[in-house]
Amino acid sequence: MGIVVILHRWLGIAFCLLFAMWFATGIVMHFVPFPSLSEAERFAGLAPIDLARVTFGPARAVEASGITDATRVRLIQRSDGPAYIVSDTSRLRTVRASDGADAAVISPDVALATARDHASRRGLDVSRASVSGIADYDQWSVPNGFDRHRPLFRIALGEIAATEIYVSSVTGEVVLHTTRRERAWNLVGSVLHWIYPAILRSNWALWDRVVWALSLLALIAAVLGTVLGITRIKVRDSQVNTPYRGWHALHHVIGLLTAVFVLTWVFSGWLSMDHGRLFSRGQLTAAEARAAGTVPDWTTATSHDREPLSPSAVEAEWFAFNGSVYRRDRIALDRQVLFGTGDSADRKAGVLSPGEVREFAARIAADCEAPSVVADNDDYPTRSAFRGTPVYRIKCGNLWIDLDSADGNVLQRLDPSRRAYRWLYSALHTLDIPVLLAHPHMRDVLIVALCTLGLFFSLTGIVIGWRRLRASWRRGRLRPEPDWGQRSTL
Repeated sequence: MGIVVILHRWLGIAFCLLFAMWFATGIVMHFVPFPSLSEAERFAGLAPIDLARVTFGPARAVEASGITDATRVRLIQRSDGPAYIVSDTSRLRTVRASDGADAAVISPDVALATARDHASRRGLDVSRASVSGIADYDQWSVPNGFDRHRPLFRIALGEIAATEIYVSSVTGEVVLHTTRRERAWNLVGSVLHWIYPAILRSNWALWDRVVWALSLLALIAAVLGTVLGITRIKVRDSQVNTPYRGWHALHHVIGLLTAVFVLTWVFSGWLSMDHGRLFSRGQLTAAEARAAGTVPDWTTATSHDREPLSPSAVEAEWFAFNGSVYRRDRIALDRQVLFGTGDSADRKAGVLSPGEVREFAARIAADCEAPSVVADNDDYPTRSAFRGTPVYRIKCGNLWIDLDSADGNVLQRLDPSRRAYRWLYSALHTLDIPVLLAHPHMRDVLIVALCTLGLFFSLTGIVIGWRRLRASWRRGRLRPEPDWGQRSTL
């Protein structure tokens, strides 16, 4: 037991500040998420497509891009004219819809014009907008989702909310939106909680290893503390007592009361950094993606000249699905028109049919059941980015696949490993439990209360650790003593 005491003591001293930071910032993160551009914000900033300047269809756009295995092509209106954005699983290329020339954004003036147009359509003040920089990374653009868009132009609007808009140099699209309030709260929220300084997070592999290792050591410290806390309980005259007094007694008692929460929260926090180490990642495997992602014949794509775009469409997207090419015209945030092979009531409603979804799943796995719609209160929830669109779940034995009927995207791959991860991470760490999700205010109160208890428990550890270090410094040496804390006279 002596080695357990020593390990817990010095790991506790090393990690008590980190524990306190995680609990405090967890409360902030629950109410203020990391800055992003929502689909509603992105769509609100789109301009109607100037079809008079679109001189060719998606097939030629794919050819001009050089991405021979393209799976998606989007047509958007930029400040400098309409453009096609061609992509496969890892690459992006943008070409002008007028002549097929490369449409990557080099000029800051084009980026500024794009940001101004986007912001004004959303009702934001753009009178003082200016380019404030261009960089591969800054504190708010470190997530991996921006890798295909780097470098990014940052445009400051200069209005009361101090809004900053980021424009992709690859596609010319607005990809991120932040405000002063979001940045301020996230400096004491997500940035601290995830140990997210740009200099570290810009190197994903290094950040991943550092935070995973720190989380594991913190978990070990919590486990050792729980073992010690239980073994040090004293039962006398049918009463449970602590052998400590003062701050040590407070640390012992609160630690026992919060042990289950602290252990499960730290454990699930460590699992947030799993990234495929122990559990599957919820994405199609390479073999499954190859089986599902048959490159279509883009010359069969429904062009705007053969099937005119809807007059009110602000975005058109062609995507490969089941070896064919489909086109969807985005008319509103919750309305689109879908063109593809054949005709069906689902097509007229702007979504893929259950039969098409099942055919897709059969390319990946055998013995697939008929698709079912994922309910909002499902134990494994997911939602389409396209408001009001059903998400289909296809069960192929132990493998479940959730697919967006609006655009054919696979939203979740749920094998037994991923389903277990959902409960061990999401349910334990963010309390994403169906009964609590149905009562969000109760969930808010519970999260704040538990994190506050965890914070107070961590503060008792900070006081004890500081007193021990101060005493050791006064003696001129750091030497672990044989027992943790002062014994009471009970």
